[in-house]
Amino acid sequence: MITIDYQSKLPLYEQIAERFQAMILRDALPPGSQMPSVRSLAMDLSINPNTIQKAFSLLEQRGYIYPVRGRGNYVADTARLAEQEKASLLKEVNNLLIQGKELGISRKEFIAVVDMLYGKEDTND
Repeated sequence: MITIDYQSKLPLYEQIAERFQAMILRDALPPGSQMPSVRSLAMDLSINPNTIQKAFSLLEQRGYIYPVRGRGNYVADTARLAEQEKASLLKEVNNLLIQGKELGISRKEFIAVVDMLYGKEDTND
């Protein structure tokens, strides 16, 4: 479910939060579903429960989960957050395209990169 890269410079709690955030945005964890308990996830990953709690606190601050007293944490309705993430990413891509154009990267080169990442057969989306 969650994998951790112990060689990464990113703190463990941030890695955990990012993995869950990605699963939530992909609907692998749909709204209203219960998150694993802090204790069980800490045991599964063999890390300190405080690290899991810190990751869950970060997810709560970002609006991805919400706590229910005495019952655990649940996935929030993130449709609005997903749209904001997409908009932010597209803005970032736009800025990169502008920088690339200024550096002389051609449209054909950009399209080749997109085709490589998405595959040429995926042109209907």
